[in-house]
Amino acid sequence: MIEQLKKKCLAGIGCSAEEAMELIECDEAQLLAAAAEIREDFFGNRVELCSIINAKSGKCDMDCRFCSQSAHNSTEIEVYPFMDAQSLENQIREDIKGGNRKCGVVTSGGKLSTDELRELADVVKKVGGGDEAPICGSLGRLTPEDLAMLKESGVTRFHHNMETAENFYSEICTTQEWSQRLETVKAAQKAGLKVCSGGLFGMGESWQDRIDLAIALRELGVDSVPINFLYAHPGTPLKDQEPMSSAEALKIIAIYRFILPKVTLRICGGRAHILSDRQPELFTAGANGLMTGNYLTVAGSQYESDLDMIKNLGLEIDLVS
Repeated sequence: MIEQLKKKCLAGIGCSAEEAMELIECDEAQLLAAAAEIREDFFGNRVELCSIINAKSGKCDMDCRFCSQSAHNSTEIEVYPFMDAQSLENQIREDIKGGNRKCGVVTSGGKLSTDELRELADVVKKVGGGDEAPICGSLGRLTPEDLAMLKESGVTRFHHNMETAENFYSEICTTQEWSQRLETVKAAQKAGLKVCSGGLFGMGESWQDRIDLAIALRELGVDSVPINFLYAHPGTPLKDQEPMSSAEALKIIAIYRFILPKVTLRICGGRAHILSDRQPELFTAGANGLMTGNYLTVAGSQYESDLDMIKNLGLEIDLVS
């Protein structure tokens, strides 16, 4: 069955939800090897890197059960308002120098204010934006007018995770509906922005939920899917959630490659925590992208270490053009 589905994927056709459910019970080594072949066919040995800047931290009015930045949770994190323009500009320039990484500006809260968005737009214009200085915004539930302004400033991509399947979403958040997230993604696409949208795994969702999310992302037509693994922050309702095994995490990546053969699968939050010494295997599982450096409120894998890992595996950085 794996061989049949692999051939289907190599033809550019992702497997169905029913077929994906069957893959769950397949031999791990065979599943990962097939996923690696699919990745290599579409992306060769190239790995795409990005980093993020936590440009506004904490005091979010959303009640996401997993999030350390929610005001509804009792976490000990650094809280600060939107970064001043010069500091933000300096950090963006630092992250994109050398052309190895895309840079994402991330802010907490339902959305940035109009004034904050204008400040960000001015910074992007100074840096240059566009394909030569690719900047992504993860800025909450923005209006079509907000998104158009960002596009005009030079922001190339908008990030807005669906987080999980529609069926499970109310278990992790009640202050926003899944359909509202969907509307934001569609609005960003309508504004001419590329969209990065994925999910968080290990929150208690079922395999069916995981596969339903992948199918929804495929129907949306996003070209970049971040895969995050839960870090059970102390002070959040999910603080006692049992971490998933590295084997299960790799299986998620592989099955997502079967469902989304031509999409960049970018492994992000929780990577080091969950995969540990099996991190090099994420490429075998079908991933072709990494978020490198620190995450929002948790230390991640350092840029230099990731570069060494990629080099030692005989892979190449997909340079920003």
